[in-house]
Amino acid sequence: MSQDEIISETKKFVQQALVNAEGGHDWFHTERVYKNALLISEKENVDVFVVALGALLHDIADSKFHHGDETIGPKKAYKFLSHLNVDREVIEHVINIIAHVSFKGGHEVLKYHSAELDVIQDADRLDAMGAIGIARTFNYGGFKNRPLYNPAIKVNLNMTKAEYKASTAPTINHFYEKLLLLKNKMNTDTAKQIAVKRHEFMEQFLDRFYKEWNGMI
Repeated sequence: MSQDEIISETKKFVQQALVNAEGGHDWFHTERVYKNALLISEKENVDVFVVALGALLHDIADSKFHHGDETIGPKKAYKFLSHLNVDREVIEHVINIIAHVSFKGGHEVLKYHSAELDVIQDADRLDAMGAIGIARTFNYGGFKNRPLYNPAIKVNLNMTKAEYKASTAPTINHFYEKLLLLKNKMNTDTAKQIAVKRHEFMEQFLDRFYKEWNGMI
């Protein structure tokens, strides 16, 4: 099976696996990350085949929807890619990307690194910023039945990984606890450039949100 055929089969597999997924972590999210990753790869010295597979499979079983279990995604990816007889080194690389790509509260020290992980991590983080990032954040907040905003519940920038994953704070808090931190966490020059405008848009949104919250025109 050629690389193009493997990628095609992977797209079909992910589309089917995520058919009933929450709107911020569905196939369309994966597709955007995939496209962003390929765009970033154009200026990076990376294995594009690994980037493509890693991007397509990065959210195949997000731990948020599997009781916090971070092993399910890598296991599903390993089983699927093995079934396609993908080279063992490629499989190992992809499952390491899946295991280390997520934000995890921003205080995790990465135990694995590769240029391909950098690209996919940037692509995933870009989709958590700007207009799409805002939409996804409120969609997930609604999915979890969280309040939009509560001035009495303060932002917590010092959460442990466990606290971050268990947080039930209002959706607006998530901007400060993750989204607004992403601009300075980009790995590649391409992503850093894209992140600037998306960051600015989120700041503009928050400014407008607080004005409307306080009854201002």
